[in-house]
Amino acid sequence: MVRDTQTIIERIRELVGPILSSMGLELVDLELSGQGRRGHLRIFIDKDGGVNVDDCEQASRYVGHALDAVDPIPNAYLLEVSSPGLDRPLRKAEDYRRFAGKLARLKLVRPLDGAWVVVGRLRGLEGDRVELQPEDREAVQIALADIAQARLEVEW
Repeated sequence: MVRDTQTIIERIRELVGPILSSMGLELVDLELSGQGRRGHLRIFIDKDGGVNVDDCEQASRYVGHALDAVDPIPNAYLLEVSSPGLDRPLRKAEDYRRFAGKLARLKLVRPLDGAWVVVGRLRGLEGDRVELQPEDREAVQIALADIAQARLEVEW
């Protein structure tokens, strides 16, 4: 079941990525959950300066038509298109460059000096290693392969 869901997600990603790109939007992430009438497809989009309601509405319309034509999801679902939020996930190598200077939380595959979670200011990407400046210690470099999950932290 999980494998089938991953296959469907990849198919949707391949379908909607170019559509969103042609609209000047970035596909940040997508989630597929539930089954039957309770299915839910969430697509998170962004662009420089952030997205607004009109961007989400237009993306929903175009993506919805494309999904209806190809029908990659075998059951009924609700489509939701939204911004990734202030605590957006960092998925691609480019995200670490783009958000240099921002505060981020990285959950690791293996602990770094005993810590499974490291919070600090992104300094960018050097090769395949994320540079991060925690508040309480020297800057660290963490291999992309050692990051299980990463998100921006909301700063007030």
